[in-house]
Amino acid sequence: MPINLVKGQKTDLTKGNPNLSRILVGLGWDVKKYDGGYDFDLDASAFLVGSNGKVASDSDFIFYHNLKHSSGAVEHTGDNLTGAGDGDDEVIRVDLKKLPASVDKVAFTVTIYDAETRRQNFGQVSNAYIRIVDDVTHQELIHYDLGEDFSVETAVVVGEIYRHNGEWKFNAIGSGFKGGLRALCLNFGVNV
Repeated sequence: MPINLVKGQKTDLTKGNPNLSRILVGLGWDVKKYDGGYDFDLDASAFLVGSNGKVASDSDFIFYHNLKHSSGAVEHTGDNLTGAGDGDDEVIRVDLKKLPASVDKVAFTVTIYDAETRRQNFGQVSNAYIRIVDDVTHQELIHYDLGEDFSVETAVVVGEIYRHNGEWKFNAIGSGFKGGLRALCLNFGVNV
């Protein structure tokens, strides 16, 4: 049975589960009634950041144009252009043992592709969630439903895993941004 979190809650990942080495981060969502004439394309991304909250280089930003980190520790499984169907819409896999020592956090985000042109925002999205699954046993460990607190935001930091006293923890963040992917990249120190 997974731990269900609410915004701002934190929980251990590895302390009570010392054999956990590989996780699957599933992100999913539905689109509310929308008739703007465009597809609704949401994109999951991961930012591998140091103690300063910034990436060391642009290659520490994993997204639909950079699917795998050079360390092999983080891999995006591919871009879902419509979000149609049940279950996870996009998946990012993380090998905790391969994460470089310089990485203190991995932030997981979702943005709306070309949101400004398409006049789309997270107020038009429902049932958004992130879940953490043991990628070896396939047991769901953590589930966090974002709720529907967003209106004009076009990007959301959904959650993050972070190191604390030699263990990995998860933080349910749910923080929205205006400005889409560009705003997130600037926040995490990616050159745009």
